[in-house]
Amino acid sequence: MSNLYDVIIAGGGPVGLFLACELAMADVSVLVLEREPEPNSPSKVGLSGMRALNTASMDAFYRRGLLDKVTPPIKRPLNFQEKPGFQFAGQFAGIWLNANRLDLKRFKYRIPGPSLDISLNPVSIAGIEAVLAPRAESLGATILRGKNVTGVSQDEDAVTVEVGDEEFHAKWLVGCDGGRSTVRKAAGFEFVGTEPTFTGYAVQADIDQPDKLKIGFHPTEDGMYVMMRAGNFHLLDFDGGFFDRTQNVTAAHIQDVLGRVTGTDVKITKLHHASSFTDRCKQAARYRNGRVLLAGDAAHIHSPLGGQGLNLGLGDAVNLGWKLAATVRDSRTRYGPVVDLSLLDTYEQERRPFAAWVLEWTRTQVTVLKPGPHGAALRQLMSDLVDTDDGHNLFLGRIWGLSQRHDLGDAHPLVGASAPDFEFSDGSRLGPKLEGARGLLVDFSDGAALEKLAEGYKARVDYVGGVGARDQLGLSALLVRPDGIVAWVAEGSLDIEGAKAALMRWF
Repeated sequence: MSNLYDVIIAGGGPVGLFLACELAMADVSVLVLEREPEPNSPSKVGLSGMRALNTASMDAFYRRGLLDKVTPPIKRPLNFQEKPGFQFAGQFAGIWLNANRLDLKRFKYRIPGPSLDISLNPVSIAGIEAVLAPRAESLGATILRGKNVTGVSQDEDAVTVEVGDEEFHAKWLVGCDGGRSTVRKAAGFEFVGTEPTFTGYAVQADIDQPDKLKIGFHPTEDGMYVMMRAGNFHLLDFDGGFFDRTQNVTAAHIQDVLGRVTGTDVKITKLHHASSFTDRCKQAARYRNGRVLLAGDAAHIHSPLGGQGLNLGLGDAVNLGWKLAATVRDSRTRYGPVVDLSLLDTYEQERRPFAAWVLEWTRTQVTVLKPGPHGAALRQLMSDLVDTDDGHNLFLGRIWGLSQRHDLGDAHPLVGASAPDFEFSDGSRLGPKLEGARGLLVDFSDGAALEKLAEGYKARVDYVGGVGARDQLGLSALLVRPDGIVAWVAEGSLDIEGAKAALMRWF
C-alpha cells in the first residue's frame, strides 16, 4: 500500500493541529487533511474568532513552549465596562465572574506560574492555527488544504480515506472535522444527546443607534444579546432551533431577530458577517471504532455558552496524542495488528466524562436563560449563589479548569489532576520540563531508589532528582504523564512498588 501514514487527521483546526504536533514530535508520520483552502476564514478572525483559554489549555501550550506565542501581548481587547476591584473572568448564563475573588488556597495543588491566569485573555482561532500549523510542519507533519473528506473505510490493518477521487491510507484516522463530522458519520459512530431550544447568531454589522445596546451580557424576555463592542454582537433566539442552518443568514433575518430579542428599534445599516449556532448537545457513544478515533467537536457538540468548546477539544488532543503515539510505536515492534489497546482506550475513559460535564454545564445555562418567570427565578437563584465566596470559587474552579481531575483509580486528590508547576531550587520550573512530551518522575527525596527505577524507563521518562522546590506541597515524589497529568504521588516515605506499578501502567 503506497503512501501509508501512521496517522491521518481529518481537520486542520486547533484541535487537529495540536494533535498533529503531539504525534509528529513522537516521530509518528502524520497527514492533516483540511477542507478549507485558506486558513483565515471569517469565523476564525476578528471578534467572531475570539476564544478564551482556560488554565488546562494554557497548561498545554505552556508545557510545549507555546504559551507566549498563542497569547497576545496586549490583553483585555473586549470592551466590557469593569469597575474598580472587578476583573472579568468569564460568565455563566450572563452572570459575570470576577477574577479578583479567586481564593487560590481552595485549590491546594495549584501553584502560581505562567499558565495560571484566569483573567479573560482572548485568543483567535486563526492566531492559534498560525502558531500550530508551521510547528506541525517543522516537526515533519504534512498539511494538505482544500481536501474535503468524502468517505472512510477500514480493515484490520489500515484505514482508507477518500477525498473525491483521491485515496489516502494510514494505520489510524482521527476525526477532528467539526460538529458535522464526515468521519464520524462515515465510520458509523452513534451520536446521542438533546435537540436545540434556541438559534444563536454571531454578527458583525454597522448599526444606527449603538448606544441603545449596552456592552456585556443581557438576558431579555425573548432571549439574550451579548454586545462585545459596537457592531459586534451575539443573539440568542429561543425559537426551538428551527432556523435552517443550511441557508444563508441574511440582513433581513438578523434585523428581525435583533428587534425581537433586544426590544429596540436599532437598525442594521450594513451586515458584514453573520453565522448561526444552536444549543444542540450530543456526544459520540464511543470515541474509537476500530482504527478510527474522534476528537474535538467531532466527538461532542454543545452551545458556546461558557466558552468551553475549544478548551474541551484541546484537552482531547493533548490526552490522545501521547497515547496514540505510544500505540503506533508499539505496533512497529509487533507482527500483524496491534494487540494491546489498553493505553489508547484510556483516552475515551478519561475524556468522555469531561465532555458529558460540559454538555450538562451548557444545558444548565440554557435553562437559566429561558424566557419567562421560571427562567428568571432560576437566574436570580444562580446570581445569589455566584455572589457568595463559596459559589464564586466553585464557578471559577469549574469554568477555568482549576478543579479538573481524571479518575485514575487513586483516591489522592492530585492523582489525575494537572501537575503543580513547581519552582525548583535551581530556578527551573516543572512545566517546561514536559516540552518534549515525555513522562517525568520528580524525586524530592534523598534516596536513589527512584532514580534506579527510572533508569529502566529512560526511553520515555525523564528523571528529576536531587533538587528541592520552593513549595513541595508535602510531596516526596510524583510521576507526571506526558500530558501533564499526575499518575502517582508519594507523601512522606516512598512507595517504590506504587511507583513501579504506575510506570508499568502508563509507560
